[in-house]
Amino acid sequence: MTGSSPTVPLSVLDISSIDSAGRPADTLAGTRRLVAAADELGYTRFWVAEHHNSRGIAGSVPAVLLAALGERTSRIRIGAGGVILPNHPPYAVAESFRTLAALFPGRVDLGIGRSGADPVLSHALRRAPDEDFPAALEELLAFVDGGFPDGHVYRRLEALPEPPLPPRPWLLGASVRSAVDAGRRGLPYAFAHHFFNSRGTEEALRAYRESFRPSARAERPHTIVTAYTVCGETSEQARRLAAPALFPVLRLNGASPIAPLPTVEEAAAYPWTEAERAAADALLSTQAVGDAEEVRRALADLLERTGADELMVTNNVTDVGEKIRSLERVRELAPALPVPAGVSP
Repeated sequence: MTGSSPTVPLSVLDISSIDSAGRPADTLAGTRRLVAAADELGYTRFWVAEHHNSRGIAGSVPAVLLAALGERTSRIRIGAGGVILPNHPPYAVAESFRTLAALFPGRVDLGIGRSGADPVLSHALRRAPDEDFPAALEELLAFVDGGFPDGHVYRRLEALPEPPLPPRPWLLGASVRSAVDAGRRGLPYAFAHHFFNSRGTEEALRAYRESFRPSARAERPHTIVTAYTVCGETSEQARRLAAPALFPVLRLNGASPIAPLPTVEEAAAYPWTEAERAAADALLSTQAVGDAEEVRRALADLLERTGADELMVTNNVTDVGEKIRSLERVRELAPALPVPAGVSP
């Protein structure tokens, strides 16, 4: 971020959502526009995520998409938020991200998740659904860092090419277990508060700090908290833009998590019951959806409660112009947000 006074580092997570009127090619073009805007606005990171077998999400292979995003940017860090490690051989992940780090030196993050795949998908990926995640994680970290100890079966195997700086590993999660895993390994940690059903954000970040052991990857605890954020011109506009994302969560109108989202117009035309409106309000109340002042209050409260070092914003809005305008408004209100203790001018 620029300016003489320190501000909370702001970042973006985008999953390239598709609505019922959209096309994957247009959605991915929009993601390229969005990363260029985030770069120009001074955001710290831009992460994309791994999703499979979903017609509502165009981003399925982070490493491929990141290669395109890196070419559209000059300074912002790009990364995965994240790669689902049980879906991949650790060596292949290390090769992909060390290649990205060679293409875009000093700008690549490797966010690692463990969300389990269904058995059919695991079979299609030629992976075992009960993969030993801790062992796979240690293997991946060794390949990323560039070496194994003497006597290890992989001692003579390198993940190439060798970049000027390796990708920076992050552990991702939404539970105390993942937080403790990250802390004990001395990894930076990103918590998915943006999940509408997310619980225990403060508890997890506290557990991470308490379990943290300094390492070569991080000398002190470092956390990102991700919030579902739509900063609109008005509160009504923001809630209108956010409404389609609630359909698969609440199973409104038979919506499925793997289907395209309804358009904003379709969501507005839906005959909401009083109970459904109340459920939607409850979900949005844990996030940051509204006009600039409402979003400022929600994000400030989240930062104060969690003590996070960075704030990452995300949403499922499919109109890239509106997504960019939301990023612009969040950037403008950043000086009014609490500054983490470790941030200096």
